[in-house]
Amino acid sequence: MAVETTYSKLREELASFLDRVSDDREVVVVKRRNGKNVALIDADELSSLVETAYLLSSPRNAERLLSALRRSERGEGKPQTLDQLRREIGLAEKR
Repeated sequence: MAVETTYSKLREELASFLDRVSDDREVVVVKRRNGKNVALIDADELSSLVETAYLLSSPRNAERLLSALRRSERGEGKPQTLDQLRREIGLAEKR
């Protein structure tokens, strides 16, 4: 769950809040007087969320990904290393 703070408290303890965001992956919501609240989120976490949203933005791709997830949860398929997968789809490194 997100941590809430005020703008004034954020200014006083900025380094501490930024450490919580980056080290603990906590989201900090800054409550502002004008009601336009903002959130602080780790940059890597934001990048991951944006990528996930992009991958799921196409209904066809979303269904393929969710179908693969369901198959995996049922234990179907075979575990592979990254190198095995690269060779299987023709992306093996050339030496």
